[in-house]
Amino acid sequence: MIPHHVFTPDAVKHACGGSWLSRPRDPAAHLPGVSIDSRALRPGEIFFAIKGDTHDGHTFVPAVMPTAGLIVVDRDVPLAGLPAGLGILKVASTRKALGTLAAAHRRSLSATRVIAVAGSNGKTTTVRLIDAVLKTKLRGTASQKSFNNDIGVPLTLLGARAADQYVICEVGTNAPGEIAALGAIVEPDVAVITSIGREHLAFLGSIEGVVREEAAILAAVRPGGLAVIPADVPALLAHAALAPSTVTFGVNPRADLRLTRVEHAWEGQGEQARPVLCFTLNEARRYTLGLVGAHNAGNAAAAVAVARRLGVDEDSIALGLASAAGPEMRWQRSVLRGVEVVNDAYNANPDSVLASIATFAALYPPRARSTRTIVLGDMLELGDHGLASHREIGEAVARSGAFDRLITVGTLARGAAEACAAAGAGVDVRALDALDDAGAARLAAQLAPGDVLLLKGSRRMRLERVAKELAQPAVHTTIPTSAPTAPPARTPTPA
Repeated sequence: MIPHHVFTPDAVKHACGGSWLSRPRDPAAHLPGVSIDSRALRPGEIFFAIKGDTHDGHTFVPAVMPTAGLIVVDRDVPLAGLPAGLGILKVASTRKALGTLAAAHRRSLSATRVIAVAGSNGKTTTVRLIDAVLKTKLRGTASQKSFNNDIGVPLTLLGARAADQYVICEVGTNAPGEIAALGAIVEPDVAVITSIGREHLAFLGSIEGVVREEAAILAAVRPGGLAVIPADVPALLAHAALAPSTVTFGVNPRADLRLTRVEHAWEGQGEQARPVLCFTLNEARRYTLGLVGAHNAGNAAAAVAVARRLGVDEDSIALGLASAAGPEMRWQRSVLRGVEVVNDAYNANPDSVLASIATFAALYPPRARSTRTIVLGDMLELGDHGLASHREIGEAVARSGAFDRLITVGTLARGAAEACAAAGAGVDVRALDALDDAGAARLAAQLAPGDVLLLKGSRRMRLERVAKELAQPAVHTTIPTSAPTAPPARTPTPA
């Protein structure tokens, strides 16, 4: 077993297997932590050389030799310049070895409650909400950003200390079997499934496939542990028996934590005003959340369930929720050049886009001398469901009455533009096949003080470039009077 947050060369080799390319001078030396980033490596830490999409950690082995306390590789590396006594361990796969080490470390955390957060939408936000309420009374850590894959989850666990009372891991998936594999590493005491939606259908196939994949975390819950799941997904409830016990949340009258009186309000005045979400649980306790979107009431209810399980009192829970901040690029509001920008462009699938549209409609009714614009990028990884899903979104934009202008970016999103234009709802519709930096600048230049802008699309579309352009000083440019790639907008239907 690995010592509590103190790794040694011998303990790492025992957990991960492999063979020494260079034997450490002191096999029992204390190593303070783990890193996969040569730039962030602290003195004495273990460096795992992992090959990623753009960089291969093995390339940086010579650079980390003076700093690392131990280096783990999965191929031979040059040993020239190796400091005397620095251990280099060769394993079959550094990526798998990182998970193996994390699993061993997790089993050593006897006093730490491990919480896993899975689900189609809202994982990162729910991690932030749980952390906000727990840290009012307890000491612990949570996953950074969206560290939810077979690298991020192990790094989150390996960052937990023996004295921590909790650690929260975000657990994600792109393909069948990934949650089961991560669940075997995490072995959660509490598992949360935030929602079930149309995510990664190109790989998971259908909503039924999504349910099966997300429900795999329930089977990983430790004996005596708890699963927190939405009460509004009957197909998921059928898997509830996989967990030792469950608490349900949602608007369903049978939910253990039943959401009632969910409504938005504004606090403050002018540019300092901020929207908040108010909701009641079981017609009893009223909470105010510093985030928006009715769907976030469900995320907050899940956080309440976790906090109660860990013994946090009700007043502290309410305080934590009220002070919670959302993750970057999830409904992130700012005023740039007088334009109110809602950057919700971290990622997108049909359900999250529909939720974003509904939230925008609730918060931004029509007002004089103001244009409400949505820039919608491709929703990726939907497979055969892509065209129908984008057309559904275009119809929702038209039906919502929340937007004066729709600008789509990408070949898939063109289907949304066509559907919105065909609805004849009076929305100015334009379609762009792509958006480069120059295009983002031209788009930003079309916005005027008092306008409101919503950015929503998959991460790879990089729609946040529009917000970055608005953050720069205004530049006078010539704006095209029409978009040659746009479908017809507001075309009358022949009688």
